[in-house]
Amino acid sequence: MKTLRHHRGFTLIEVMVALTIVAIALGAGLRAAGVLSDNAQRLSDVVAAQWCAENALTGLRISRTFPGVGDADISCEQLGRSYPGQLQTRPTPNPNFRRVDAVIFDAEGRQLLTLSTVLPRP
Repeated sequence: MKTLRHHRGFTLIEVMVALTIVAIALGAGLRAAGVLSDNAQRLSDVVAAQWCAENALTGLRISRTFPGVGDADISCEQLGRSYPGQLQTRPTPNPNFRRVDAVIFDAEGRQLLTLSTVLPRP
């Protein structure tokens, strides 16, 4: 009389399917970690750019001068990085006011932030 022995365990196909699932999950986890890292850097750049823009606009307010219409290049150092920018001064319907936009860029020239204010004639 022959005895049938049943082997317990996984087949090669089952192991390969499990490894594929684990590989896909790890790949998705690495991608998510990369995206979080990129978002953290972007947030840091935007916050520093906002500080630069606020400093430039506050400097105009403190100087109590009425800015002329036109563009002026600015540069700002925040968190150990340099942020180039531009102050864009435009007329308003009321000649006693000027609209000033502080536009801040990253090192590659991509626009990070635009902050606007209206300055009165002193």
